[in-house]
Amino acid sequence: MGIDASVSLAGTAPNLYARMASATAAKTTPEARARAQATEFEQVFLSSMLNQMFSGLDTSGPFHGGQAEETWRGMLVDGYAGEIARSGGVGVADAVYRQLLQVQEGSAK
Repeated sequence: MGIDASVSLAGTAPNLYARMASATAAKTTPEARARAQATEFEQVFLSSMLNQMFSGLDTSGPFHGGQAEETWRGMLVDGYAGEIARSGGVGVADAVYRQLLQVQEGSAK
């Protein structure tokens, strides 16, 4: 007798996430969802810009980050972009939010 370690949670996790996301979305207003989408867009935009900025950095400095630094740099940049976007951003989210509201108002008419 042994333990069957082939149990997979892969099928349940996405379903659970989808239910949680839809339950959260149902409780929020259209304006809050538009603001969240605008902030997420700004985060993706900032991540793309910061990735370009960090791509030219040499990893042979005093700490010699090498391949490990290159491997984790993307996660660091995504973290930077997320923090910048959540703390007010650079104005992209505000412009996208206004456009989303205009589109929503236009479709409501």
